[in-house]
Parts: sequence; structure tokens; C-alpha cells
Amino acid sequence: STKKKSLFPQDYKGQKLAEQIFQGIILVSAIIGFLCGYVTEQFGWTVYIFMAGVALSCLLTLPPWPMYRRNPLNWLPVQESGTEEKKPADKKPKRHTKS
Repeated sequence: STKKKSLFPQDYKGQKLAEQIFQGIILVSAIIGFLCGYVTEQFGWTVYIFMAGVALSCLLTLPPWPMYRRNPLNWLPVQESGTEEKKPADKKPKRHTKS
């Protein structure tokens, strides 16, 4: 039997870490963007800083970096099924009783 290794194994701890990093960067960039936009009275700065935070968080969390693949799930091995086909149990048709 051949074992195939997944190119992108599932790692729920890595997914949680990526989500926390993504949300943290978005929150911090939104706060910094708001403050800079408020101080300079330029809404454009708010948007640019927030969009830079979105781009940075996407760059850090979307690719499958090794730090997100440290705890892969161990799947059960594939079991070969036999050539015998299982037949469904013979069921007797129900008879309708007259009342």
C-alpha cells in the first residue's frame, strides 16, 4: 500500500494561529489608520493604512508557511476493501392489512 502525503495537511492549531494573526493585524491597522486620519484630517490616510494592514495580513496568513504546519492531523491509513460485494438484507414486502 502506498501512503500519499498531502501537500497541505490540516493543522487546526496553525489555522487558529493564522486567524489570530490576521485579526490582530487588521485591528491594529484599523486603529492606527483611524488615529492618523483623525490627526491629519485626511480620510485617505485611514484607508491607505487599513489597506496596507489587510495586504500585510494576507501575505502573512494566506500562504502555507511552515509555522502553520507544525501540528498536522494523523489520519487513519487507507484500508483496502475486498472484492466481495455486500448484498443488502432481503426484506419482505409489507402487506397492507384490511381493517
